[in-house]
Amino acid sequence: MSEYLGSVETMADLAAYPPPVEPAFFNTGVYQALADPKRLAILYALAKRPYHVIALAEELNMPQSTVSRHLRILRQQSLVTKERDGAFITYRLADRRIIQVMEMVRQIMSNLMERKTAVLQE
Repeated sequence: MSEYLGSVETMADLAAYPPPVEPAFFNTGVYQALADPKRLAILYALAKRPYHVIALAEELNMPQSTVSRHLRILRQQSLVTKERDGAFITYRLADRRIIQVMEMVRQIMSNLMERKTAVLQE
């Protein structure tokens, strides 16, 4: 069994299992939210611990307004949650698995780049 295809044994089997057609699977807003390097930096920071906006802006060396704007987008896509903590709002990852997904994509992209480089060097 391929580690990449789960229970799918062969490419012929893959054709028998079309991708899911649930609308949530095709939520392009999530993909767009993950396509911005600043939002990725925010998600990786939130993977370490929850943050208030001011502390997150300082940690990432970004203006507070920029961090707030990106947090709003991430929250709209349900990638982060917010919780009032007195006068502050604390942001957290909504689901830590998003970091695992991003790491898998990063590894796949790295492997693709290595293969492209090898092809160009042939």
